Amino acid sequence: MTDFALNDWANGLRARVDEYMHSRFEDAWPSAFQTGCRYPLQTGGKRIRPLFVFGVAQSLGQAVTDDLIAVGAAVELVHTYSLVHDDLPCMDDDAMRRGRPTVHKVYDEGTAVLIGDALLTEAFRTLAQCGLDAEARVALVSELASAAGHVGMIGGQALDIGMNGPITDLDELIRLHRGKTGALIRGALRMGAIAMAASSSQIEALTTYGEAIGLAFQMADDVLDAEQDAGASGPPSSVRLVGVKQTSERASRLLEDALLALASLPHSEALAALARFTVARDH
Repeated sequence: MTDFALNDWANGLRARVDEYMHSRFEDAWPSAFQTGCRYPLQTGGKRIRPLFVFGVAQSLGQAVTDDLIAVGAAVELVHTYSLVHDDLPCMDDDAMRRGRPTVHKVYDEGTAVLIGDALLTEAFRTLAQCGLDAEARVALVSELASAAGHVGMIGGQALDIGMNGPITDLDELIRLHRGKTGALIRGALRMGAIAMAASSSQIEALTTYGEAIGLAFQMADDVLDAEQDAGASGPPSSVRLVGVKQTSERASRLLEDALLALASLPHSEALAALARFTVARDH
């Protein structure tokens, strides 16, 4: 598993996702809005969430089909919309993302809200129009809505902006992270499983893996952003509550849990490599 060439496997899949996402806005109007919708899709990004979807196919010995590309793209569209809205002055008020001006800086706040809205709704149109059977499409829409909505990412965002008061307890912080970051990663894996018609035991293993690695992903982010987020106005963070050492140790234990969950899957090299990258990455 450790010898798996992650980038060689991932690069072509990233390109397919990017091409597909751009194609979804060919009918956007007016023409300036078409350009605006594509702008946040052009700012790079590792496309980690679609790769989790595709890793499910690899783990089951199946090919990444065009329909699975659509599923991965739907997850990435939701993630990208969340970044567009996060960057707004009423949220995190960020002027730059991945080395480029954020959407509201290139356009304006109102346009940025609409671009985020368009990305979000297009994710569900993408799933509804993909070539999988109707039962699978309904299950995919339900899974993505749960992962992205008030019981998942948006619920975590609500905690993150302080709607329940300051986060001073580690259990509450974990709940925040399981929603804000972990839910969409867990959802991506379950969506891959749905699209690949995985067995119930395989879905259970992938869910366990997703819950562990989704939380580890955010803890790794907390370590990477520790200096930037150190001020009194910084966001809730594991590092702020328990320090860099404990946060790193917790992420490593979660990585072990995630890898253990993959033991029952026949070809889990990609998911194992993604898990290790998630915890060990330096950006």
